[in-house]
Amino acid sequence: MLTESKLKIDQAVINEICAAGEPWSGLVKKGQTFRILDSEGNQAVDTLFYNANNTEERYSATDTIQRQGQIYLTTGSVLYSSEGNPMLTIIADTCGRHDTLGGACAAESNTVRYDLAKRPMHSCRDNFMHAISHSAHVCDLEITKRDISANINFFMNVPVTEEGGLSFADGISGSGKYVEMRAEMDVLVLISNCPQLNNPCNAYNPTPIQLLVWN
Repeated sequence: MLTESKLKIDQAVINEICAAGEPWSGLVKKGQTFRILDSEGNQAVDTLFYNANNTEERYSATDTIQRQGQIYLTTGSVLYSSEGNPMLTIIADTCGRHDTLGGACAAESNTVRYDLAKRPMHSCRDNFMHAISHSAHVCDLEITKRDISANINFFMNVPVTEEGGLSFADGISGSGKYVEMRAEMDVLVLISNCPQLNNPCNAYNPTPIQLLVWN
């Protein structure tokens, strides 16, 4: 459901740009509002959420889909944790639909889906690995590669076929569209601003995103 926000960018306490194809991490405290903005349009944003006070509790695609009865996320959707607790609630959305099934691209999936020669290409899993190894928000939390679980793909268009398969289609987002979430607990956010060049999820041209937080 398309819903605009009344928040003003000049009142945000965090306002950062994540370059095309790069990782980002941040802490969003309970009650704060977190916005992901698609700067130039048609950009997939792979995102993981963890309980900032206990990172063994993290976003659960299974719980979120089951509780929503819906595989796509939009205004009103609640993102649930592996413990069944609400982590964030989507309170504004000018895109209208976000993917829960497509997962994050990796060297292995690029090889299987596209070509053996694609294995060295940069991927979302590479970005997540870099973030857990180098980010100041993450280094002290003992997160390892085994903690990289199923993610949300904000703005990404992954239609489900009649046969139950997934297809990676041209995006439905546009320049300046955003999704905004209220944190229901303190959350650690890990983002891969997807570098994928082999399917149309980024229009074959990864672009920057903007990350904002309000008190």
